[in-house]
Parts: sequence; structure tokens; C-alpha cells
Amino acid sequence: ENRESILNSKSNRLTEALEEANRLFDGVSRAREAALDAQFLVVASNIGKEKANELHSEMSAFDSTAFAEDLLTFMGVNRTEVNDDSEDDPGDFLPSDAWQKMGEEACKYLRRAPTFHYMMGSFKSEPPVPRQRIERQKKANRGKAEQAMPAQLKKMEESYQEATEKEVERILRILQTHFENDPNTPISFFDFVIDPNSFAHTVENMFHVSFLIKDGLARIKLDEDELPIIEPVKPSEGEEDIIAGARNQVVITLDQKEWQ
Repeated sequence: ENRESILNSKSNRLTEALEEANRLFDGVSRAREAALDAQFLVVASNIGKEKANELHSEMSAFDSTAFAEDLLTFMGVNRTEVNDDSEDDPGDFLPSDAWQKMGEEACKYLRRAPTFHYMMGSFKSEPPVPRQRIERQKKANRGKAEQAMPAQLKKMEESYQEATEKEVERILRILQTHFENDPNTPISFFDFVIDPNSFAHTVENMFHVSFLIKDGLARIKLDEDELPIIEPVKPSEGEEDIIAGARNQVVITLDQKEWQ
């Protein structure tokens, strides 16, 4: 309703309306009120755009001719002594230090660091010597190495697995022999796996015994003193344990101090 009065360049009603909207927005609590605020913002933006378009700057337009006249005067040219109809080179009537004088003055307002340019293409470079034969030989040798490496790793993996299986079978036979010779005497787990002369061998023994527990070929339980004992499992007992879900797995920590 007050569009015409708001568009007046001497009126501050648009600013007052925006301040009033900001004050009212602090009390907004409903979606409809927020939508009205957004709608007002659109209207205010359009009015502000129209108001800006109607503004006229009081600055005079740039006149290239007047600028050239002022520039020549600054460079020391007296236009009254110069014949404009002369067909001579316009630079003939300029003083010898005219451009230097203008350059020194321009440097005060146009301070820029000098740019650095590369001399690309200034020197003729020869193409590099081709080394295709050497690259082919490297690729060929690399291919042979890649072909040989998987086979070598596979061979090492198979041999390691075979050695582990043989060691597990050996430990199982030792356990069964001890148990058959004296079935009424429990076998201490630590006495069975610990090597008094080698901590590394002790860890290996515990590692191999874990396969016996995992496969249900042996079991570990606690005696009256709450110390672990180990005994072999008969095939029929192992199947019953697997079916009943009675097998549990634990993690045993053993450092060199405890081993000693």
C-alpha cells in the first residue's frame, strides 16, 4: 500500500519496515508466521532493487577527450602552441621526458611486483635416447619373478602346514601314551607344555596343543587346586561334547617371567 512512498529516495520507510520485521521475528512460533516473514522479505528485496535502480549518481561520466587533454597538460604540452591540423607524428610535440614523468606518477598508484616469465622453447633440446630394450628386459625379468613367487609361497605354506600337522599328531601320541601308562594320575597342563630350557618352544607347544582342543582330541579342566590338567578324549566322547556344545575356548597369557 505504501509502495510509492517507500520508493522515494528521501524516505527511510524501507529501513524502518525491515527493522520492525526483525523485531517481530523474535516472537515467531508458527510456520504460517515464518512464511509471512519470508514473503515480506521477498517484497522488501524487490522494492530495494527498484529503489536502487532509480538512484542517479551525481558523478560526471568519464570523458576520454578531457582526460587526454589533462594528461597532455601534465606531461608538459602547451596545447596553444601545438597545431592540431598538423599531419606530423603526434609524438613529435611531446617533451623528451614526458613518458618518464607520467610513468613515475603512475607508479604511485599502480604498485605491482614484476612478473617472472620462463623462457620456454628458447633452447633446442635433443630427444632422449630410447631405452626400449632395457625396459623390456626388466619387464621380462619381473614377469618371471612374479610367476615364481606365488609358487614359492605356496610351497612354503604347504610345508609349514604339513609340519604343524605332524607336530600336533606327535603331541597327541605323547599325551595318549602318558594317559595310557597311568590313567589315574592327572597330567598337569603346564608340566605338559612347558620346556624349561626354551620359552619359544613352550609357546609352540601351547600353540600345537590348542589344535587338539579345537579339534576335540583333548580337553582341559581344573583339578582340586584350580590348576589346569589335560587329558585325551576318546572319539565317542569328543562327538558327544561337540553335540552338547560343552567345548569352550580360552586365552592364556604367558610371559618370560611367569615361564621362569
